Order: sequence, then C-alpha cells, then structure tokens
Amino acid sequence: MTIAIVSERLKTLRRTKLYDLFAAAPLIAWYGFCTTQMLPLVVQQIALVKLVVQTDPSVLPPELVLSTVAHMTTLAFFAILVVMFTVRYVPQRTAAGFYPRCAAVAGTFLSLGMVLLPPQQLSSAPYLASLLLIIGGTGLAIYAALVLGRSISILPEARRLVTWGPYALDRHPLYLGEIIAIAGVALQYLSAWALLLFALVCAFQLQRMKYEERVLVQVFPKYEDYMARTARLVPGVY
Repeated sequence: MTIAIVSERLKTLRRTKLYDLFAAAPLIAWYGFCTTQMLPLVVQQIALVKLVVQTDPSVLPPELVLSTVAHMTTLAFFAILVVMFTVRYVPQRTAAGFYPRCAAVAGTFLSLGMVLLPPQQLSSAPYLASLLLIIGGTGLAIYAALVLGRSISILPEARRLVTWGPYALDRHPLYLGEIIAIAGVALQYLSAWALLLFALVCAFQLQRMKYEERVLVQVFPKYEDYMARTARLVPGVY
C-alpha cells in the first residue's frame, strides 16, 4: 500500500462522523465529568432554598438565590455541550496549522487556572455583581449554543452556517457569553493573576474568532456579506 493511498484513506476517515466523535470524546468526557460533579451541589442548594422558603421566605438571602441560579445555568451549559458535541455535524473544513488550534484550546480552558487561586472575601455588592455576570454570561452562552446546535466546535472549523438568533447581530455570541461569565468568576478571585488569566483568555478568544472567520469565508461565500452587517463581538462597539 503506497503512502498516497494511506494518506487518501486517512483524509476520508477524517470526514466521517466516527472520526469526529472520536475527536470530540475528550470534550464529551470533560463536560460530562463537570456535569456530574456539579449536579449534587445544585441539588443541595435547591433543597436549601426550598427549606428557607418553607421556614421563613423573608430571610432568604439573595446571595443564596443567585448562587443557586448561577450553578444551575452552569450545569445546564455543561449538559448542553455534552449533547451538542456528541451529535454535531462533521466539519467541512478546519483551520490549518498548530497555532489556530492552540489559541482555541487556550481561549476555552485557560480560565480554569482561576480555581487554583485563593478566592477573595467580597462584600455583598461585588459578590452579587459577580453572580449576575456569571448568570448573564452563561445564559447568553446557553442561548447561543442551542442556536448553534450541531455546528458547535472548539477548534476553528466550518460545519454549517448559522446566522439567526443571537448570530443575527453578533458573529460570536457564544464566546461573548463565556467572556462575561469568566469576568464574573475572575471577580471572585480578584488578583493580579486572575486579571492576567482573564486578559489572556480574551486575547486568545479574539485570535480564535479571526481564524474561525477565515475558515468560514473559505467554505461559505455569503459569510463576507454576513460579516459586513454584524459585529464581531459587541454590537455597536466591535
């Protein structure tokens, strides 16, 4: 069997759903693990909220309510990612080279380093602001992920073109939601290291968006017109 034949068969294999599922297996396993780890905490918090409401609703702390909602939305986001990465379409094209892949992975997972930092003792107002950012950002990410559906990806890839819902105004609402949520997390670990990690996440996400747009332009000719009428990240700003 010649090298050319082997290479062609490998290319054919990469275009199959089986190969894509194998490539997504680490992500499915990771988000599945996160889901199972968060579920008991969410159940415990919901039970505590119910207990307080049944005892005396007037003493229900807003921090407890918002914290429960934040964990519920995060749990839902992880569960949605497990499903979407499992059933997603096979990519039509993937960005070539190591750096586009590195930027995508760094932009997605670098924020995990914040949990290794010591959490800050925040007063009520900053803590509530942090929870609201997490809830708002994760809520937007959930909406974007559901609309993106089977076109979801970590790496810069072209699967199917999605231009409706939040994508009608913003080319990357999923990343915007993630950045907002990470800002909320960074507030809870507020330090020079947390700010550095947040800045790096934003920088890598911006690189990720650029590479993703290049791939989409190559596959979908209409994408350039779509880019002309939408914001990259924040409508009316950028």
